[in-house]
Amino acid sequence: MSPKQQAITEVLGLLPFRLALAGGWIDQPFVSRHDPAPPGSMVVVCVEPQFWFMERAGICIGTRNIARKLWNGVLPHREPEQLVQELYQAENQGKAEPSGSQDMIGLVYPGISRLDYDFAHQGGIFPRHIESNNDPQVAAWLESVIQLLPVNQRPEGYNPLETKNLDPSWIRRLGRSGRDCYDAIAAKDLAALGASMNECMRCWEAILPGTIRHPTIGIDLLALLRYYQARYPGAMYSGCGGGYLYVVSEEPVPGAFHVKVRI
Repeated sequence: MSPKQQAITEVLGLLPFRLALAGGWIDQPFVSRHDPAPPGSMVVVCVEPQFWFMERAGICIGTRNIARKLWNGVLPHREPEQLVQELYQAENQGKAEPSGSQDMIGLVYPGISRLDYDFAHQGGIFPRHIESNNDPQVAAWLESVIQLLPVNQRPEGYNPLETKNLDPSWIRRLGRSGRDCYDAIAAKDLAALGASMNECMRCWEAILPGTIRHPTIGIDLLALLRYYQARYPGAMYSGCGGGYLYVVSEEPVPGAFHVKVRI
């Protein structure tokens, strides 16, 4: 780690951040219980703490803040499954609408991970299987093609779950987009990666329309998304309400920045 990185971690702490790619929301039991052909998959990417991300932007800052307090700012040297369950309990104790376990897994598991959720397994709270890729060449490729554009933090009073259209066919497509995303990353297939992210956003719009359209959001997230999807292989938001726009491109995207995968 360079001196500059050491200096920023004195402010940010040593814990990683996480990106959630295609398939997001399949980690929620209220979604996965309607999957007609489980498991459904999603992809998370563990990234190094190089700079501060926006709060309320789908990078699981809330989960990370709880982890910092729980573990004094450093990941303990214990089994990752145990750490995930410990952090999940610490964050969701007594919550009516608990956060999904992908937040915790993305922080704890290094590399690029595919999480396979099946409601028949632990009520869909934790994945039936986790497949991780820590190949340095794959990580370097993903770092080079995923570009982040800051867009919007979730506003106060925003609730993306006011409308739920839990159509099994769309939920099946959502879970498949995560598997396709992971396969595309492993194959370093730019077009397939972009297609999986575009498909995920179609699923979000169908299943949980409040993730991209809501009276409290003053930005036309859908128009912005479609602009980038029309000009690059793919794009998707980091979370509900906008957050960051992930754009897939081998060419520079104006205003965007890159992250470093933690392997």
